[in-house]
Amino acid sequence: MRNRPSTPAAARPTPTQAPRCRLLLASGSPRRRELVRWLGLPVRVQVPRVDETPRPGETPEAYVLRLARAKAAALRTAAGADDIILAADTAVVFAQRILGKPRDEAEAAAMLQQLQGRAHGVLTGFALLWPAQGREHSQVVRAAVHMRLLSAEEIAAYIATGDPLDKAGAYAAQNPVFRPVQAVEGCFANVVGLPVCAVAQALAAWGCPPVRGMVPRCRAAFGYNCAIGIP
Repeated sequence: MRNRPSTPAAARPTPTQAPRCRLLLASGSPRRRELVRWLGLPVRVQVPRVDETPRPGETPEAYVLRLARAKAAALRTAAGADDIILAADTAVVFAQRILGKPRDEAEAAAMLQQLQGRAHGVLTGFALLWPAQGREHSQVVRAAVHMRLLSAEEIAAYIATGDPLDKAGAYAAQNPVFRPVQAVEGCFANVVGLPVCAVAQALAAWGCPPVRGMVPRCRAAFGYNCAIGIP
């Protein structure tokens, strides 16, 4: 029996290696910094400078998507070979009008009076940009939020904490004392500022390590039983 010549090691096919994925988070939001850790990837943070003024006639969907893409593009030159830039922008929408961060306590009170006892939308646009791989992905994730009825005393007490002044729509859904949300249709983390399950699925499509255990994380963090997340 003739011995076949062995194939040199350099010529042997090697299994496809998973890419090394690191995140460069384009956000100064402490809420997004906390949520992005759920993805289990190395992460560093850099805050981009982007004008967030809505354009005339711009829809809420177009607005959040444009800002997410602009924030990601602003950090293109700061990304290393393994860095995937993640940027996001969240808008509270009521009657097709974007409710941004209140300018003062009076505007915060007016926003909460508008939203209390009613349903409104929360849209988050997120963008992933991997400059070294020439890859881009962006999408908008929607949720419907039903806010409970709020008394004037509750609103005044919440505003006095200062919490609503840096929040779109003048509230934090996850605030453990104020607890403004009665129900959410969709992703609760999206309402907080980052739809982590949607981001995880997009990263997995690029070959990054899959994420598990999102539902128990969401339950532990927000007391919310997610029906759409990653088990």
